[in-house]
Amino acid sequence: MKIALDGPAGAGKSTVAKALAKKLNIMYLDTGAMYRGVALHMLNENVALNDSEGVIKALENIDFLVKYEDGVQKIYLSGKDVSAKIRENRISAAASDFSALKPIRLFLVEMQRKTANENDCILDGRDIGTYVLPDADFKFYLTADSLERAKRRVKELAEKGEIVELEKIKAEIERRDYNDSHREFAPLRQAEDAILVDSTNMTAQEVEDYIAGIIKAGK
Repeated sequence: MKIALDGPAGAGKSTVAKALAKKLNIMYLDTGAMYRGVALHMLNENVALNDSEGVIKALENIDFLVKYEDGVQKIYLSGKDVSAKIRENRISAAASDFSALKPIRLFLVEMQRKTANENDCILDGRDIGTYVLPDADFKFYLTADSLERAKRRVKELAEKGEIVELEKIKAEIERRDYNDSHREFAPLRQAEDAILVDSTNMTAQEVEDYIAGIIKAGK
């Protein structure tokens, strides 16, 4: 079974996908973490966003690994667990920029498709239902207004000890929305056959229950 969960930054995709994977006893593949990991590699290698040759060379030399430890997805770069590092706000912003590059998307999409073809799983991202898994059994598009998404992100960062201004985060989210939906290759958009879920006035639990109900009914 393949489940695609798409939507803009900060909509709560990862939170809901993790909960659904546990409830349905299937694998959760955090594609956003994969893009963050590659973005961190690009920053570590001092590769500029417009340096096409540098990006390709960095991908050829990358030591990138996705592992599951006690049911939790971990990202390793050069043998080092960077799962916490990639959650920093600067890495989030860089991931939005670097993920628009075709070589990076092709590099990771190959991994994502292989995993999905070998396991019952749920994938969340920007282009899962439209590009990565167009044949997914279930497709959902999870969104919320930008202010609500910014509030959630500020709270999430505060819990990790990173204090940021709400307006700054809101502006970053709106910039990421624009970048993600206007990139040339596999842009963010709702698949024609995806079910729209607006979580602006919903709790994560309500979203989880709603989506799980649709999946169980459609099995």
